Amino acid sequence: MEYKFTKDNYTKEVLESDVPVMIDFYADWCGPCKMMMPIVEALAEEYDGKIKIGKVNSDEEMELATTFGVRSIPSFFFIKGGKVVDNVVGALPKEALEEKLNGLLG
Repeated sequence: MEYKFTKDNYTKEVLESDVPVMIDFYADWCGPCKMMMPIVEALAEEYDGKIKIGKVNSDEEMELATTFGVRSIPSFFFIKGGKVVDNVVGALPKEALEEKLNGLLG
């Protein structure tokens, strides 16, 4: 299951999550973001129940994008215990994201 994170649900869904979280910062106009969409959706299904995977529209949620210092999209942030433990920027192969996700579980 893929989540949509907003400033309104961020504390509950991300900071207080009992499982690790991956946030995908994207925008509707972003070509590389669109390329990543099917990969992120597939990962959300594969890791359902183990890692919460969600998206943040950086145009609509500028406050969250600023909080994370997002300068370029897509940007992926990996959160465990309410703290950012890793992040990567740009379109990546599915295997690269899987490696990061498995690191969250390890």
